[in-house]
Amino acid sequence: MKNKLLLTFLFLTTFAFAQKTTFKIKYSEQLAVFVFLQNLSEDYPENVFKTAFKQSKYNTEKYKSIISKFGKLSIDYSFRYEEYPYGSKKSMQTEDLLKKNLIETENLTDFKLHTIGFIPNKTLSDLAEAISEFTPIYKELIYNPNKEKFEKQLLEITKYSNEQDIEKYFETGLVFYNSSWDKSIPFIIAFYPLPNSNGFTAQAFCNNFISAVQTDLGSYKDLFSVMLHETYHIIYDEQSLEVKTEIDTYFKENKSKYSNYAYQLMNEALATALGNGYVYGKLDGKIDSGDWYNKKYISLMAKQIYPLVTAYIDQKKPIDKNFIDNYIRIYEENFPDWINELNNIMSYRYVISENKEDENTIRKLFRYRSRSEFENEITETSIEKMQKTTLTKIIIISKNNAEKLKLIKNKFPELKNWKANADKEFAEKILLNDKSQLIILNQKKSTIEELIKLIK
Repeated sequence: MKNKLLLTFLFLTTFAFAQKTTFKIKYSEQLAVFVFLQNLSEDYPENVFKTAFKQSKYNTEKYKSIISKFGKLSIDYSFRYEEYPYGSKKSMQTEDLLKKNLIETENLTDFKLHTIGFIPNKTLSDLAEAISEFTPIYKELIYNPNKEKFEKQLLEITKYSNEQDIEKYFETGLVFYNSSWDKSIPFIIAFYPLPNSNGFTAQAFCNNFISAVQTDLGSYKDLFSVMLHETYHIIYDEQSLEVKTEIDTYFKENKSKYSNYAYQLMNEALATALGNGYVYGKLDGKIDSGDWYNKKYISLMAKQIYPLVTAYIDQKKPIDKNFIDNYIRIYEENFPDWINELNNIMSYRYVISENKEDENTIRKLFRYRSRSEFENEITETSIEKMQKTTLTKIIIISKNNAEKLKLIKNKFPELKNWKANADKEFAEKILLNDKSQLIILNQKKSTIEELIKLIK
């Protein structure tokens, strides 16, 4: 009996260690209808879904009212994991959990049972009702006309994933990032059709990847390299507190003045080097000679660190202090001007202004943002809160200028010998001791756009 128990234990243990993360590919009608409704919302730009709806018999006051009500639902709440170094772990987003539950449940009753408590009950009920109302509309306008092509494509995508053993690239990421994943939790990939379009969309969260795929997509190497790119963000996010703290310490202890902005760029640069560089190269048989990302800072840095990344992958080595120091050196040697380029440093920003409209102005001027925060009061408390981050710090003063400038000078030791004339307009940029840039705009009559042009 003991021998049988021992053999059973050994079998189960071996099986557990032999397991690898499972990728499950599916179509989720509930998710597809949710995304359909989002795309019909008033604040969304024109898109293929809006066009199809506007040209249909359903473009009536009844359904437009449901769309309007859906667009006003408050479903996106978040909280930070306070014990992790700032910016190293994604905040919990309730919208991600809603999408996850839409994918992983088979009907709206189960969806509500799994989701209750994440958002207010009335909001959850209204959301499910909107999805229920628009499910037949979505099927008639979008899914059914593309059903045959899409379902054939879904089979081809699944076959491609199996033939290329896509899961192995997930395992590569776990080793490289020194991260972990519970192998009993599958990674669920949900596709839905994107008719009359070129390309595809991509988003990853929790244990999910979702993508709207053009129904005529003929090659899947781009799709899967981007999918792995997004998946690597999840693997990075799932590093333990100890690993994240170590990496944060390596960056902060590095003497280079470039270390902070190199750190801000790292998550995207690594995911791009791995997904768009390494994975794409394996799937295609050669490295992509074009841009790897549609933002130059990410694409160029990813290409520069690619040899370093692949050396670690080949040796099955996780990120360590030597990797971080070399990463910072590559940033410093190849891109020394980037810490002064607004299009780069404004991607990671913390704005304090007593004019709420300034937030929209900054967003229009610098559309790409990896992380951004906004405060509408210039106080001792708001400045101290800002100082806890290493984001680019922008303070816009438009009233009580002398008083506010005095407060700012007293709060930043680096401004001890700084002289500012409160009666004159100016725009100044100072590199702080935490290696982030502080931008002070003293506004009188000029617009924010005009003042930003003065920054050197």
